[in-house]
Amino acid sequence: MRLANLTDRLVILTDGGAIDVAAASDGRFGPDPQSVYDVWPEFVAWAGSGGPGPDAPLTAVDPAALGPAVPRPRQIFAVGLNYRDHTAESGFAQPTDPLIFTKFPSCLFGPAGDIVLSGEQVDWEIELVAVLGRAAYRVSAADAWDHIAGLAIGQDLSDRAVQMRGTPPQFSLGKSFPGYGPVGPWLTTVDELADPDQLDLVCTLNGEQVQVGNTRDMVFPVTELVAYLSGVGPLYPGDLIFTGTPPGVGMGRRPPRYLAPGDVLESRIAGLGELRHRLVAAS
Repeated sequence: MRLANLTDRLVILTDGGAIDVAAASDGRFGPDPQSVYDVWPEFVAWAGSGGPGPDAPLTAVDPAALGPAVPRPRQIFAVGLNYRDHTAESGFAQPTDPLIFTKFPSCLFGPAGDIVLSGEQVDWEIELVAVLGRAAYRVSAADAWDHIAGLAIGQDLSDRAVQMRGTPPQFSLGKSFPGYGPVGPWLTTVDELADPDQLDLVCTLNGEQVQVGNTRDMVFPVTELVAYLSGVGPLYPGDLIFTGTPPGVGMGRRPPRYLAPGDVLESRIAGLGELRHRLVAAS
């Protein structure tokens, strides 16, 4: 199943168009794309037992009308240096435990559109994003997938000048400017994927391939991240986990390369769709 945020309404995407969940469920589930995660088991049961039905009206989908797949999570966690080759290009030692920081929910953005650059050292980082569907506290890695609603594509856009400011640096501000957390284009439930632990990631800049990776190369896979985070504090339905980026970021290049006005950034993960954004200068 693919769920999307279409003009701030929750829809199920099919090959023929979008089904409005609130209308198809006769109001059992509301139109708010965020609220479905608080009733995720009930929603999945409804959808799996016939759900909207074969005669549900379909609406055409304008990609420009899609918002962030999960618009208002209570918590956004992100993982640094979770691919060894990215750790090497960044000049750091590989952490022995997940390196966790946060992104602010106000940074979330849809799967397409213009993103305003905050400065001259803004970098790209394609990431797999896991979305919680059930509360998790002290959950084992073996049980972690049972708590995941689905997966999406994310970009952890990063103002490196702000990120690296100070000693020691504090990551969250440089990664939380408006638009610096695109997530989408929709949420894909885990059952749609042959192996959610082996997904190809590709990021291109102006048509040039700049990042290539596979989620099997994560140091800490999704299940271990859920276990680690939930071992510290509760994870709530609808929370997001940005799981780290493969090598090829701009900061790791010699000389470094950063995003400039007019650049087009495209992010693809096998089975999950594509994000496409144009970077623009601040007015």
